[in-house]
Amino acid sequence: MLWFKKKPPKDTNSPEFRLYMCQKLDGRSLKYVLERDPEKGDYVIGKGGVLSLYEGDFSVVSGGKTLFVCKADELLAWEFMSLDGATLTGFDKVQGKERTVMAYYTYYRE
Repeated sequence: MLWFKKKPPKDTNSPEFRLYMCQKLDGRSLKYVLERDPEKGDYVIGKGGVLSLYEGDFSVVSGGKTLFVCKADELLAWEFMSLDGATLTGFDKVQGKERTVMAYYTYYRE
C-alpha cells in the first residue's frame, strides 16, 4: 500500500501554506523554547513542552504555561535546515505584541 504525503502550497505567503505548517508542527514535543529580541538577543523562556493547533490558534505550551499564542492563518513558521526545530513569528495574544519564538524539538524518528 502506498502512502502519499500532502504537498505544501507553492505560495509561502498564503494562508493555506501557513495552515499547512501549523498542521505539520502540531503535536511536536519540545526540548526548549527561545525568544528572539533585537535588543537582548536570544534567551530561553521555557524547557519542555508541546506545540499545539487548537480551534484556529497555534500555541506553544511549556511548564504548564502558555508562552505564545497566534492565529494559525497569520503565523509565519519555518523549520530549521537541520529539521530539529522551527521559528515562529506572529502577533502574540499573550503579550499583545509581535514576537519571534524558536522551538527546538525533542529527538524523534519518522
